[in-house]
Amino acid sequence: MNNYDYTFIVYAEYFVCIVLFGLLFNTILLKFSKNLGIRDKENTMIRWNQISKPALGGITFFMAFLVSTGFYGILFDHNELFKNVEVISMIAALCLAFIMGLADDAYNTKPWLKFFIQLSCGLILIFGSLKADKEQNFIIKIFETDILNYIVTLLWIIGIMNSINMLDNMDGITSVTTIFILITCLFFMGFQNDFENFDFMVIIGVLASLISFLFYNWSPAKIYMGDSGSQFLGLLVGILGIKIFWNSSIYITNEIIHSKQIILVLLVFILPIIDTTSVFINRISRKQSPFIGGKDHTTHHLSFLGFNNTQIIFIFSGIAFLSSLIAATLYRFVDDWSYIEVILYFIYFFAIFIILYITTQQHKELRE
Repeated sequence: MNNYDYTFIVYAEYFVCIVLFGLLFNTILLKFSKNLGIRDKENTMIRWNQISKPALGGITFFMAFLVSTGFYGILFDHNELFKNVEVISMIAALCLAFIMGLADDAYNTKPWLKFFIQLSCGLILIFGSLKADKEQNFIIKIFETDILNYIVTLLWIIGIMNSINMLDNMDGITSVTTIFILITCLFFMGFQNDFENFDFMVIIGVLASLISFLFYNWSPAKIYMGDSGSQFLGLLVGILGIKIFWNSSIYITNEIIHSKQIILVLLVFILPIIDTTSVFINRISRKQSPFIGGKDHTTHHLSFLGFNNTQIIFIFSGIAFLSSLIAATLYRFVDDWSYIEVILYFIYFFAIFIILYITTQQHKELRE
C-alpha cells in the first residue's frame, strides 16, 4: 500500500467517524436541549420558519474542528502543529467567532459588537501571518501596496462572515451552500496533491459534521445552526477562500491573472455574494438598514414565486454545483488566459446575479 492509498483510507475512515459522531451528538442535543440556543421570543431573529427550535448546530461544527486539529497533530505534524503561528492565529480567530456567535444566539448581541469581533478575527489573522514571516497565507495579495491588501483582507473576512450569516434564513440553505464550498476546496487542494495539510483535515472534519447536521436541518428543520454555526463557518470559508482561491500558487503577477483570482472567488462563493448584494441594494433603495433582518432574501422571493423550501434547496444546490464545476474546470484546464475568458466568466456570474435579483423585485408586498 502506497502513501496516497493509506492517506485516503485514513481520511475516509475519519470522515465516516465524524458523520456518525455528528448524528449521535445532534440527536443527544435535540433530546436534552429543547430550549438551548433559543432567544427570547421578543428578540428572535427573523427566519422563514418562525417556530422556535434549538440553534445548536454550531457546537457540532466547532467540535469537529477541534477534533480535526488534534487528529492532524497526532497523525501528521506531531509536536510542530502548535509551533506554527499561522495555525495558532487561525484557531484563535475561529474560537473567537464561535464564542461571539454563541453569545449572539443566547443574548442577541448588538451589531457594533459583532462587527468589532469580526474585525478582531481579521486582525488576528493578519498579525498571525505577519508574525509567521513566511508566505503570509491569510493576507489577500492583489495589490503591490501592503496596506491595501490588509484592507481588502479585512473587508473579505467581515463580508463573508456576514454573508454566510445572512444566508442562514431558511432550512438547509446555508448548510448545502457551505458543503459545496468545502467540497470545491477539497478538489482544488487535490489538484495540487496537497493532502497532508492541516486545512485538508479541517475541511474533512467540518464537511462531515455539516452532512450529519443537514440530516436534522433539512426542511422541515429540527435544529438550526445558529450564529455560532454561521459565524464559525463564515470565517472558516473566508480563510480557505484566501488560501486556496485568492492566493493560489498558480497565479502570476499580472492584471489578467488577478482577474482569474476574482472570478474563481465569485464562482465558488456565488450564492452568498449574490444574496448579500441583492439584499443590500434593495434595503438601501428602501432607505432601510442593510443589517436589520427581513424576509427579502433571494430564498424568500423564490418562495413568493411558488417554490417550496426543498425546491429552493435544490435550486441553490444546482447553482452551486454548476459554478463549482466551472471554477474547477477553469482552475485545472484553462492555461491560456485572455480577456475573452474574463468576459465569458463575468457574463456567467452576472447572468445568475440578474436572474436572482429579478426575483427580489417580484411580490414586494409579501416581504414586509
